[in-house]
Amino acid sequence: MKLHSLLLLLMLAAIAAFATLNWEVFLSPTELSLGYTTVNTPLGLIMLGILAIITTLFLAFVVYLQGSVLFETRRHSRELQANRDLADRAEASRFTELRAFLEAELSKQSTQNGDAKDALLARIDKLEHEFQSFMEQSGNTLAAYIGELEDRLEKISIPPTMR
Repeated sequence: MKLHSLLLLLMLAAIAAFATLNWEVFLSPTELSLGYTTVNTPLGLIMLGILAIITTLFLAFVVYLQGSVLFETRRHSRELQANRDLADRAEASRFTELRAFLEAELSKQSTQNGDAKDALLARIDKLEHEFQSFMEQSGNTLAAYIGELEDRLEKISIPPTMR
């Protein structure tokens, strides 16, 4: 229990004890002036009634404040939940956009890798073809040199008269 609530209860208990101890004095009739007339009533009882009315009004005001704070809290809670839902949806859409972007980029990379692979294979085929052509030319040149050497060796080994 909060301190101010405890003090309020202690004050009400003290007033109740005071009224109980002095009940006969509270009930003793007194002549009261209402401005245009006079009335013979117990002043203590009227004061206790006024205190009870003020206390009741105060408690009603406190209940009203508590209720309005509760309604305001619920309203803020609903707004906060709506904002959370909105933020969650926005986050989900950002994830969806990120996924679409990543898929597009991966597709683009895959296409580029395929193109690069095709270009590399074409270049390897070209180099292989050039290498085979070079090997044929080298073989032909070597065969021509060997043939020329054989011709020279034949010319040298066979005497000129035998020809």
